[in-house]
Amino acid sequence: MEERDLLGILTDKTILYAEDEPGIRRNVTETLELFFMDVVAVEDGQAVLDEMAINHYDVLMLDISMPHVDGLEAVQAIRKTNQHIPIIIVSAHSTQEYLWRAVELKITKYLTKPSTRDHLITALEHATLELTRHKRHPVELDADRYYSPCKKCVYTDKQSQTLTPTESRLLEYLVAQENCAVSFETIADYLWGYEPHSKEAIKSLIKDLRRKVGSERIQSVYGIGYLFVPFAAS
Repeated sequence: MEERDLLGILTDKTILYAEDEPGIRRNVTETLELFFMDVVAVEDGQAVLDEMAINHYDVLMLDISMPHVDGLEAVQAIRKTNQHIPIIIVSAHSTQEYLWRAVELKITKYLTKPSTRDHLITALEHATLELTRHKRHPVELDADRYYSPCKKCVYTDKQSQTLTPTESRLLEYLVAQENCAVSFETIADYLWGYEPHSKEAIKSLIKDLRRKVGSERIQSVYGIGYLFVPFAAS
């Protein structure tokens, strides 16, 4: 897979970035914004834990040496409830003690300061591969139609339709939970966090998505929400 395609998967994803040095935080944030739909930058580990308690993020990138709660302490707390989110650690420390702690906490990539833009991109590639292990391959929607997570498009023999960031984010989430009903509340929380959105807004989004992927793939579950039913070729 080409690099631009691999990192293209991040265009509808969010990253939480923690760095206590304002200049570094600003510069790295500007780079991350080239790849992610949304970048939230905070200055210490406690702010990371506060954000994780109320919002959904797809990737974490944390410095180790920060006030209040350091990066590895934050990761240790996060791993108690989330074993799968890709986490990139950035630190001036390269001693065995820190490296072993990072390994034990299932860190995706360990970057030592100062790190170059190429090093950062490599780390993002690792995070993308981990994030999308089960989503990188095209999703067959019917005999003549499939969805590409890399391109965020639905393809047929004759045309392609690009999904909006919200549509692709929702579709990939439903695909990951295939054959399991996902509630309106869970969908709203995943897509928009604590911003209020009505059931009508979700229904409208589902209606637009069904036009592109087929109504048979996304089914309503009365009183609950929706589920993705995978295509079974005969």
